[in-house]
Amino acid sequence: MAKKRLACRECHYVNELDANTCASCGSSSLTEDWAGYVIITHPERSEVATEMKVTEPGGYALKVR
Repeated sequence: MAKKRLACRECHYVNELDANTCASCGSSSLTEDWAGYVIITHPERSEVATEMKVTEPGGYALKVR
């Protein structure tokens, strides 16, 4: 079973389990309570990225609690 990772409550970027701050935005508001996972490779061409306001490629949680 894969280890649960931490999603940022601010930008939804999915970080490693041992992270103290978000690698994308620097926020310290990280949680294990998230659902859905999307990998965005070309945010400038992605409707999902536009909806989520994502500007950098990476893995993002769809829903963060």
